[in-house]
Amino acid sequence: MRGSAPRWLALSGAALLAVVVLLAATLPADDYLYVPNGAHPVATNVAVEGKKDPGGPGGIYYVDVTVRKVRWLERLLPFLRPDGASLVPADVVTAPGESFRDRIAEARVEMNRSEQVAAAVALRAGGLDVTTRPLGVLVEAVAVDVPAAKVLESGDVIVRAAGRQTLTVSELRRATGTLRPGDELVLRLRRDGKTLDRTVATVRSPDEAGKAIIGIRVAQDAKIRLPVKVDIDLGNVGGPSAGLPFALQIYKELGNDVDGGNRVAATGEIELDGSVGSVGGIKQKTYGVRSSGADVFLVPAGENAATARRYAGGLRIVPVESFEQALHALETLPQK
Repeated sequence: MRGSAPRWLALSGAALLAVVVLLAATLPADDYLYVPNGAHPVATNVAVEGKKDPGGPGGIYYVDVTVRKVRWLERLLPFLRPDGASLVPADVVTAPGESFRDRIAEARVEMNRSEQVAAAVALRAGGLDVTTRPLGVLVEAVAVDVPAAKVLESGDVIVRAAGRQTLTVSELRRATGTLRPGDELVLRLRRDGKTLDRTVATVRSPDEAGKAIIGIRVAQDAKIRLPVKVDIDLGNVGGPSAGLPFALQIYKELGNDVDGGNRVAATGEIELDGSVGSVGGIKQKTYGVRSSGADVFLVPAGENAATARRYAGGLRIVPVESFEQALHALETLPQK
């Protein structure tokens, strides 16, 4: 009987440890994981009226990223995370007071805008008459830890910055491109039918040394009329980063040999003037494209391209700044 108590305590301790490990392996923490997914063909999700897709081998592929809560054990033991995954603070994924469900709904709205802009860019490049009227730069979210949080709101539409018209996202980027962190910027914006002038101080970008940012997430506000019907449906995938592959696939379905028989993966937010903007999760997207056997990966030039090259292995990375540049780059690829 004397040995029964220590044995009972040991068994109880082991059982308690097992419960703790089980809970740590299944219960989510506050932060998130970005997890790679494979690349997927766009052709099955895009339909253009009067389609003239030349067919053949190859194809255009998009790549997405799974965003989920990190489990406590994954948070404590990084080697348990999926290959290529990254731990991301909660405030990067959701704004204060915003739920993950809210963020998913916003991402779907962003996807819808991206689809319209991609269609406009591709059809116009194909010689069709597309009517677009940019209305300004929509503020989708404002970081809580930047000066702009005190003067800007989600839903504001910026129409001027530093005395220059900024009806497109690229115009806003050009207007702020020469600023240094800490510089003040005068913005003119529309809010609830009123025109307001607001002054914001810029801050240092966490991603690019010496670059000044306002600390806002933006999208293009525009009226777009297409001459033909274009349907795009990626199901539950959200966000604007599939704009470039959308545009490439639509252009292909107008009868253009875009890929030359190559498996072409692409990512990038596309704007009305055809410029290609940076996206999030580029590390995970590069992992996903690598695992899918693509021949080439088109990515936004700059920091995105630098990150993609860091994780590319033998994958060919092609940085692009515009839709036109993407088409030219694909024309120079060896035909298959």
